[in-house]
Amino acid sequence: MSATDEGEEERRERGGGLVSDLVDKAKGFVAEKVAQIPKPEASLERVAFKNVSRQGIELQSHVDVNNPYSHRIPICEITYTFKSAGKVIASGTMADPGWIAASGSTKLELPVKVPYDFIVTLMKDLGGDWDIDYVLEVGLTIDLPVVGTFTIPLTTEGEMKLPTFRDLF
Repeated sequence: MSATDEGEEERRERGGGLVSDLVDKAKGFVAEKVAQIPKPEASLERVAFKNVSRQGIELQSHVDVNNPYSHRIPICEITYTFKSAGKVIASGTMADPGWIAASGSTKLELPVKVPYDFIVTLMKDLGGDWDIDYVLEVGLTIDLPVVGTFTIPLTTEGEMKLPTFRDLF
């Protein structure tokens, strides 16, 4: 290789390095700006009994979602997992639950259906205090036009007092 060939090769490497440096800086700038974009925030209420039927017990919780934008935002899905005594009691997905209202708060009802065959598992957790210790994990998937689809993870845990016969009748 001649000296001119080596010099030309060195310039190409430097030029390629310059372009890749610019691309890396641009990616970093865009990532920083996207990270600063306000995103919807959500909170999860405690779990409560809603209904008792022949199929099982229906529990409910509410997800409050706050929208910082002046236009409504679609909710892609809500996934949930209800656990007690370290075991998954119920899980599911609500596909396309609706929209988050523009510049405001939207309250979404999250029904959780627990079949009777899991009640035996829950009975082990009852003990003498007649309550169920639980953990409810929820993933709220939202689609923002610039940012794309992202999931807001929510968790609540607590104790749920079981209804007595006096409460039911």
